[in-house]
Amino acid sequence: MGLTDTNLEHSTMASHDSLADLLARCALHDRRAFETVYQQASPMLYGLLLKLTRDRELAADLLQEGFVRIWQRAGDYRPNLGQPSTWMGTIMRRLAIDRLRRSDHRRRGELDENGWAQLADEGPDPEEQLHTQQSDTAIARCLETLDPEPRRSVLLAYFEGLTHDVIAQSLDRPLGTVKAWVRRSLHRLKTCLEAA
Repeated sequence: MGLTDTNLEHSTMASHDSLADLLARCALHDRRAFETVYQQASPMLYGLLLKLTRDRELAADLLQEGFVRIWQRAGDYRPNLGQPSTWMGTIMRRLAIDRLRRSDHRRRGELDENGWAQLADEGPDPEEQLHTQQSDTAIARCLETLDPEPRRSVLLAYFEGLTHDVIAQSLDRPLGTVKAWVRRSLHRLKTCLEAA
């Protein structure tokens, strides 16, 4: 169950139903089903982790840790709540964010040359927080103006970090359609935000 260059080069995912069935079998501790899930999903998930961490070694470590969690939590997957690839991607994304936060926290907590912990508050000031909240509200309002599938494509691309190929596969739509949705949606969002 190792990570090979061949796995990294191919970014195909199995159909929603196939992965959902495999996860159900994993919940029953079916090792062959788990191996199949790994073979089919690891290229996309590794790509997601690499995009988030920008570190091949860390991405590979997180991929292994994430698959341990997928094995342990396969029974938690609910097909009616989303695609298997989205569920697995969320597990990987959370692991990456947690690991990056821990390493950032350690860096900020290191002792300086005088032996004192660095106490600088790097958080935003109240004015920045207000601006961020207003921006978030405007973005959410503008996202609501998009049709459901184009909105989901944008959210998957920019908030989940998925590629257009993976989005097309998970939504079962042609790649060109997904690219057009994202392009047009970004244009509509820009226009909406400029008017806000």
